[in-house]
Amino acid sequence: MKNIHTENAPQAIGPYTQAKVTGNLLYTSGQIPIDPATGELVSGGIEEQTRRVCENLKAVLEAAGASLESVVKTNCFLKDIGDFAAFNAVYAEYFTGKPARSCVGGLQIPKGALVEVELIAELS
Repeated sequence: MKNIHTENAPQAIGPYTQAKVTGNLLYTSGQIPIDPATGELVSGGIEEQTRRVCENLKAVLEAAGASLESVVKTNCFLKDIGDFAAFNAVYAEYFTGKPARSCVGGLQIPKGALVEVELIAELS
């Protein structure tokens, strides 16, 4: 197994790694909308936060030699399921390959974030 780390995504805020590779699969830790340059939660609503999460995941994928097109599964967590449609609008811009997905709401997410996403990708 191999740990993946990039300065282009937020540093872990606990005892975990940004991602781990085993075999030809990449498993990311959940990404919340933290700006890697400042270490702070981005301002704005669900659209801005979802965009930051997707950019963070994209950076981790690239550090592992993968891309958004190689994602096979995402798990999405929303603070408010009422944000589902707005979340989907931004999510669809990034995940054009339509990976398998689970999405749940009504959760408390670290640092008061509105969204968290983790994924599994296949490496070539």
